[in-house]
Amino acid sequence: MIDGQQQRKALTAAEQALHALEAGEGDKAIEAAARAAELDQVGLFAALPGVVAASVESADGGKVTAAGWRAIAAALGPGPLAAFADERATVAG
Repeated sequence: MIDGQQQRKALTAAEQALHALEAGEGDKAIEAAARAAELDQVGLFAALPGVVAASVESADGGKVTAAGWRAIAAALGPGPLAAFADERATVAG
């Protein structure tokens, strides 16, 4: 049975990862993405830690590239978090 409160915590951690990336805080983003995947009960954030880490590694001057944001959006699938990442890709592009 899925624990809704735990899944909400996973969502919150994923949101924190995206905001940390936007702020140029790569270590915090990687940590939050890992926490999101750990708490996630349905596999929604399974790919997030790897994609966030790759985006941090390829960041240009601490800023995630448009390609990095697009990869994050793709890893998240459809939804508000992916839309957030897509918007950042447009700005970074």
